[in-house]
Amino acid sequence: MDGIETATDSLERHQHLKEHPEAHHARRMALLIGILAAALAICEMGEKSAQNDYIAKQIAVSDTWAFYQAKSIKADIATSQAATLQALASGNNTAIAAMAKSAEAHAAKEISDPAGREGKAQLKQQALRQTEARDHQLERYHFLEIAVGALQIAIVLASVSVVTEIVAFGITALGLGALAFIGGIAVMALL
Repeated sequence: MDGIETATDSLERHQHLKEHPEAHHARRMALLIGILAAALAICEMGEKSAQNDYIAKQIAVSDTWAFYQAKSIKADIATSQAATLQALASGNNTAIAAMAKSAEAHAAKEISDPAGREGKAQLKQQALRQTEARDHQLERYHFLEIAVGALQIAIVLASVSVVTEIVAFGITALGLGALAFIGGIAVMALL
């Protein structure tokens, strides 16, 4: 009886498979969706990192420009003070003349201080470098944002391929997902 039951079970299974064929396409698309979701997670981590770097650099740029403006005000005050003291130092008043020279030296140091790197000129150069670095992070963020969007679209296309059983959607999802992931990795590694 055991052989008859096995044969019957085998016939029933073949009949079931004939009526309900296995969905190889759905399995492949499920695997593709899983891979695309992992790629999406990786690119989103890079995107978030670039966004955080941008915000940190924006804060540094704002601080440096604020310091630059403070130095500009101090330099203007010291320059005005030196000019006023020079006007008052007419004649033989050496004390006022010495104060005028001291004010001029202070104004010059506020304008440019290569040794301390906190003069107005040095702060401007530092702020410009920081602005460039900040803008670079913003570009990285935007590129990664595009890669994340493309990966999301690829996941949707793969899902549509499962529901409609249209292979072209799956192939398009694979191509778009691969391109987006490679682009995202390139941006994270090279930029």
